Amino acid sequence: MSTQTIVSPENIFNTLWGFQRTAALKTGIDLDIFTAIAEGDRTAAALAKKSGASERGIRILCDYLTIIGLLGKSGASYELTPESAMFLNRRSPAYMGTTANFLTIPELMNNFSDLTSTVRRGGVAEKGNTVAEENPIWIEFARAMVPMAMPSAFAIADLLSIASAEHVQVLDIAAGHGMFGIVLAERNPKVNVVAVDWAPVLAVAEEHARAHGVHDRYRTQPGDAFKVEFGEGYDVALVTNFLHHFDQSTCTAFLAKVHRALKPGGHVVVLEFVPNPDRVSPPMAAAFSLTMLAGTHAGDAYTFAELQRQLEGAGFKDVTAHPLPSPQTVLVARK
Repeated sequence: MSTQTIVSPENIFNTLWGFQRTAALKTGIDLDIFTAIAEGDRTAAALAKKSGASERGIRILCDYLTIIGLLGKSGASYELTPESAMFLNRRSPAYMGTTANFLTIPELMNNFSDLTSTVRRGGVAEKGNTVAEENPIWIEFARAMVPMAMPSAFAIADLLSIASAEHVQVLDIAAGHGMFGIVLAERNPKVNVVAVDWAPVLAVAEEHARAHGVHDRYRTQPGDAFKVEFGEGYDVALVTNFLHHFDQSTCTAFLAKVHRALKPGGHVVVLEFVPNPDRVSPPMAAAFSLTMLAGTHAGDAYTFAELQRQLEGAGFKDVTAHPLPSPQTVLVARK
């Protein structure tokens, strides 16, 4: 007796309707649905009253969030999943809801409105280049993406054994929100940080440094990271979420500039989405290549071997990789 494989178009429809998932999650965050459920408002009526939205709208929204696995439902009562309880409840120390303010801005989402043309070109048109000079999206990035950065920042501090280090001079390149350097300074009062980024972005980093009590050891150097003079004698250079915006030769040349800024024996710390050699796994790190195709001229998600070649080509040695619980990997190399 032969068996016939049943082929379903469900994955195709779910993918074509993927924008609905984005909109539903962003709406749930905007209306603070996840926090309200955590605080005991678990029916559509109670959630509608709490959020000021219609009961019909809340019911359909919460049913959809249940369908995609971000809520559970029993009878007429909704509950958080472990994932949403940790990352979408505003009272959670791991709350990531602010990241939606950056990841769904029109400037990023519009990069995918004509992906066909981008694929044909092999890169974006100039207006879609996320690393165009003084691009204002990075101000929103600095304000919104702190929760995503913190686990990696803690991991970097641990890898460097920063708490027991002596008089560390840190160069934080394309610092953004500044938290990678700020966490190092928090861990050790002998850490001093110089943060490089465009001036409006550094204003946000300075706010964070002040809020974390390290502003007296936090100095800014505004300007384009490719053009500004870093100076010399740094113990640590942080290159976080930066290299993926550029082609490999540009990355190697930039890392050579970083190499010159470090003292002998100094370390560069690189944070990246690092796919496996097959370039299709793990899913989130590998899929980041498409984000770079849609938003940069020649950026990519680089494998460990590619990043190692960039670092060694710039003069670094002893390159090691340290996968994180997040979708990213930390690489450390020595001058």
